[in-house]
Amino acid sequence: MSLLSVSVLLGSCKEEFLEQQPYDAVPVGSAITTPEELQAAVNGMYASLRMSTSLSSVIQEQSFARNIPVLGDLMADNVYISSLNSGRYANFNTYSVTVSSGEASQIWRALYVQILRANTVINAGLSTNSPTVDQLKGEAYAVRALGYFELVKHFATPYTVNPEAPGVPIVTVFDQNLSPSRNTVAQVYAQIHADLDEAYRLMTVSKNSSYFTKYAAKALQARAYLFMGEGYYDEARDAALDVVNNGGFSLVPESDYVAYWQNPNPVTNKVETIFEISSDLVDNAGTNSLAYIYDQSGYGDLLVTSELYNLYSANDVRRDVIGVGKRGTEDPAYFVNKYPNTSSTVSRDNIKVIRYAEVLLTLAEAYARLDNDVQALIYLNRVATARGAAPYVSVGDQLIDDIITERRKELAFEGHRFWDLTRLNRPIVRTSQHPANARLIEVGDYRRILPIPQGELDANPNIAPNPEY
Repeated sequence: MSLLSVSVLLGSCKEEFLEQQPYDAVPVGSAITTPEELQAAVNGMYASLRMSTSLSSVIQEQSFARNIPVLGDLMADNVYISSLNSGRYANFNTYSVTVSSGEASQIWRALYVQILRANTVINAGLSTNSPTVDQLKGEAYAVRALGYFELVKHFATPYTVNPEAPGVPIVTVFDQNLSPSRNTVAQVYAQIHADLDEAYRLMTVSKNSSYFTKYAAKALQARAYLFMGEGYYDEARDAALDVVNNGGFSLVPESDYVAYWQNPNPVTNKVETIFEISSDLVDNAGTNSLAYIYDQSGYGDLLVTSELYNLYSANDVRRDVIGVGKRGTEDPAYFVNKYPNTSSTVSRDNIKVIRYAEVLLTLAEAYARLDNDVQALIYLNRVATARGAAPYVSVGDQLIDDIITERRKELAFEGHRFWDLTRLNRPIVRTSQHPANARLIEVGDYRRILPIPQGELDANPNIAPNPEY
């Protein structure tokens, strides 16, 4: 039995309903007979995004709680590991990841547990004629799409390089004897879009930002189309426009920007946050959280590169969530203060998965790629001026470069930078604050794709490893 199957069988969570019977006895979905039970399963599905517990609560697997957002900045040029550190993520900082690296295995397992729980909801034998059931199943389709999107990003060749390259296994139905081979990258993206289309069709209920909603699914679809590159910019534009024109979201005002990041709670006002993973005083990743690795009252290991800090003008409000001080041999050291609630007695910092600013920048890039510089500038400058930065006036290739720079500034410390450079097939040029042997990561370097975990390779004869690992 493959590691993927073991993850599927052993994935569990705190919700009593999900622990009523083992997965290797009867698929849980067959036991769901009421909307209330379906809601309990959905609660467990969302809990798996925060932290997945397996092997009878012995092993904590995590993806979005810290690993995914950290790697998206650390493997690029936004943050580096301080000389004074706890030893975490050193192998990613030096690009010395192996098939036995724990973080890669955690991401793999946690995302497949997430997909299992989404499948449990999707395959539950309840009629989808009920608005309540439709909404819950729609949320599950969106969560499954998010899981596959992160898997194909981390473990497969980018779509923009080779859509027919090996992707990741697509699993949509429970099977305890599963030993799946890898579907192609194109097939995984087709599954992602099919799931998001179904999510968009089914969901009608407006909820707070800790739940997927109709336009959160559409925003994720805009991102996925952007990652597919040439030939899909029309689709990225149309999906982003749907969110902008019909979603009712707005950018957080410049005057409220710092307070926005200080708020640890989900929002209902549709200001900035489209979808986030919620944490509170009881259910949180604790010292394994994203906040703890950045907060100087936690591990505080990761510091902002001087290069990134200097991209912000003095009037740019985004500089206000970067602290300046001293740490170890770094003086000045630049601290990430986007996640200030490590020690809060009210709640814990949520993980922002999709924000409205990203949708606007996706729309700007799609327009620029389609040679509509006028519209591209409109949406680019909505973000820049809302942060107190000067408006852009560029055109052509310079405009596209400015959009990518603005994405870097706006989405810093949320895990996007590495993936922008990867989908665009650009070299990763890191700073003098990074290890000397890992400052230039060329396009095509095998280390830009994570290895299929050794446990999966050992257990599953049908899965092929990634080259050179």
